[in-house]
Amino acid sequence: MSPNVPTLEAGPSQRRSRRRLAGAALAVGLATSLALPAWARPAPDSFADLAAAVSPVVVNISVEIERPAVAGGGDPRDPFRQFGPDSPFRDFLERFFGDQMPPLGPHQGGPGLGQRALSAGSGFIVDAEGYVVTNNHVVEQGGEITVILSDGDSYEATLVGGDERSDLALLKIEAERALPTVEFGDSDAVRPGDWVLAVGNPFGLGGTVTAGIVSARGRALPGGALIDYMQIDAPINRGNSGGPSFNAEGDVVGVNTAIFSPNGGSVGIGFAIPSNLAESVIAQLRESGFVERGWLGVQIQQVTPDIAEGLGLEAPRGALIASLVEGGPAEGAGFRSGDVVLDWDGQAVEKMRDLPRLVAATKPGKTVAVEVWRGREPETLRVTTGSLPEQRKQAAAPSTGAQPGGATVLPGTGLSVVALDERERSRPDLAEGTDGLLVVAVEPDSAAAAQDIRRGDVIVSIALQDLRSPDEALGALESLRRDDKPVATLMIARDGDTRFVALRLAQV
Repeated sequence: MSPNVPTLEAGPSQRRSRRRLAGAALAVGLATSLALPAWARPAPDSFADLAAAVSPVVVNISVEIERPAVAGGGDPRDPFRQFGPDSPFRDFLERFFGDQMPPLGPHQGGPGLGQRALSAGSGFIVDAEGYVVTNNHVVEQGGEITVILSDGDSYEATLVGGDERSDLALLKIEAERALPTVEFGDSDAVRPGDWVLAVGNPFGLGGTVTAGIVSARGRALPGGALIDYMQIDAPINRGNSGGPSFNAEGDVVGVNTAIFSPNGGSVGIGFAIPSNLAESVIAQLRESGFVERGWLGVQIQQVTPDIAEGLGLEAPRGALIASLVEGGPAEGAGFRSGDVVLDWDGQAVEKMRDLPRLVAATKPGKTVAVEVWRGREPETLRVTTGSLPEQRKQAAAPSTGAQPGGATVLPGTGLSVVALDERERSRPDLAEGTDGLLVVAVEPDSAAAAQDIRRGDVIVSIALQDLRSPDEALGALESLRRDDKPVATLMIARDGDTRFVALRLAQV
């Protein structure tokens, strides 16, 4: 303390007052600590006991596949095969890159034209009779599948069934002895920050144990619309696919399936299929060899803040129906393009991607109540789910690029349009009976350009009003301005698909 600042000695009454305050503070602190939730358990001194208990159920999976033939022979993975085995360029590359050189063609000892190669993955035993879970992408290429147990015994496996949408597969081996097994845990109970142990076959090295925590829940990945992935930071690498993530009790809470990596190795961002979904899928694969899912027959898109404003929703939520599949369950139940699904069978649809999972989890043939937002108010529909058909790709052809004369400028949008003629209606990328306005010009700095509306697109409706002439479009836009609604919701048809676009109208 600075000598220039005087100090005061506390008297008896002050000391008693301080003791009373300290006691009160201690009492409050104790009361507060009792009201707080219990802290998460600390990290264990070692994962050795857990690893020893669960490792026997984890297996290595080897799949023998045929390498495709390539022009000139050699391994199609070899980017330098054009140089030939005796080329000085190849000699230079081998000396420069050393062990980092990619596998070479048949002259260098690697698998080449007409040869077979091995693909490695992981899995785990869920039944003493020899049922093994893995990823579908590990075994989908076909070929001979070998399951190698932790004790080194290997068995030829048969594929019971695979499911591309969940990336899960079920194998069966005949071991003629009881096998160690593991139970599925409750992935819904797993929280970010919980410990997980990943066991697998990274880079074909064999049983490898890594530990980490659950980093996040509800992650979305491209092509995984039906899965809320669990993100973990336990290091997983190539070859870990299909291996399990265990909780601290030794139950499987996830099936490791993908990593995010700029270099092909682990950077601490891995993804696992939650065990509750995996258990349901595996049960169906074991029973019938395939997975049956509910089907609604709609194309959906996200409700953006501008679209919500244009449709009169208080907040951007739900799944916006962009189009309906002809003859599908939704069309038969009276759904319309422009409906926003807010609730499916008593479960809220907060985000667009909630709806596909809820529908897929509904048993085909079940009739459910669905709340939709239509005409600026909620409405309840009832629909009987169908069975999800195989995906079919629609043929699409590029627009002719023609710019018919007499185009109409739609004020405040940056668009110029003409009515569809018979030639344009017959385009193979437009559904039969499609009507609307053909976009013939888009101003570069307009709201339409920012929303990726292009020349050749067809505007089917504005503010859910079907269009047959430019005058109807002008009337719809004028009506929005008159009602002081600055956002126009357009339905756009392109390449066989339709989507809604919200345009914030410029002042005119």
